[in-house]
Amino acid sequence: MAEVQAEQVQAVNYANTPKLFNKWDYSQAQVTDNVFKDYIAVQQTKTQVIVPHTAGRYQRKKFRKAQCPLVERLAGAMMFHGRNTGKKSKVLTIIRSAFEIIHLLTGENPIHVLSTAVQRGGAREDFTKIGSGGVAKQQAVDVAPLRRVNEALHNIAKGVRSTAMKKMKTIAEALSEEIIAASKEDTQKSYAIKKRDEIEKNAKANR
Repeated sequence: MAEVQAEQVQAVNYANTPKLFNKWDYSQAQVTDNVFKDYIAVQQTKTQVIVPHTAGRYQRKKFRKAQCPLVERLAGAMMFHGRNTGKKSKVLTIIRSAFEIIHLLTGENPIHVLSTAVQRGGAREDFTKIGSGGVAKQQAVDVAPLRRVNEALHNIAKGVRSTAMKKMKTIAEALSEEIIAASKEDTQKSYAIKKRDEIEKNAKANR
């Protein structure tokens, strides 16, 4: 009788802890930088989904996309250009394969590796034009956390597309390499980190 009760308890525990693709545990995916606590959605109960396809209308209200699961945001960033638009099941297959490769290469939870890559991939400082007409000048400004997340995801996806296009390397391999390189802040291998450093360098010149 006791054994049956123990099995039931284990079943309930598993049922209450959804895992990404029924494999990757969200509890291991930590957002280490407090700035991103509200903008990288991996720790909220609502965002811990088995399949990152919530069909939520996150564009309807300003800042609502911050509640969209992180892996689903990556899928949205990957669905460019033209011929790839709307092919979400295809993108999720690519992400699933990439996560398997990340786990094989690093031994870590791929959600945590992705979270780290996004935290490190966005520029902290940028520049904008101040004034109008002939008196406009460039001024360095701080970047909001949500924009940093947006830029990191955009640059990761852009780097992956350019790496895999017309190459022998598959897009899943390119995605896994980009995420790992971005999480380690590897300037040589990661397009996102290279772009981040370039923006911050230009911003520093316009302080």
